[in-house]
Amino acid sequence: MKKKSYRWHKLAESIGEFKVAGNGMCEVSVGGKSVCIVVHQDKVAACASKCPHAGGILSDGYVDSLGNMVCPLHRYKFSLVNGRNVSGEGYYLVTYPVEMRPDGIFIGFEENKGFIW
Repeated sequence: MKKKSYRWHKLAESIGEFKVAGNGMCEVSVGGKSVCIVVHQDKVAACASKCPHAGGILSDGYVDSLGNMVCPLHRYKFSLVNGRNVSGEGYYLVTYPVEMRPDGIFIGFEENKGFIW
């Protein structure tokens, strides 16, 4: 299995820089993408800004007690670890790797190699 290659973008110097609402989430623009940032239990996660089901703005949702992203429209739940829908509807949420490094917090976008014939 081929290892994934990522292009890394700096999000912030520290967790305190994220302007999260009371739900611990905010939407940011980075690397030409709109991304939902989640700060939960002193960790940072990142996912697509819209729900794959009906396009709900995920930063308006919340994180449940198990650490799952909950969409504000229909309460579909997604794992922030792998994007799998944990409430049974069969959707997948795009998630992005986040690394907390000595020089800041970074998000990785998979490099698109295009089609291989």
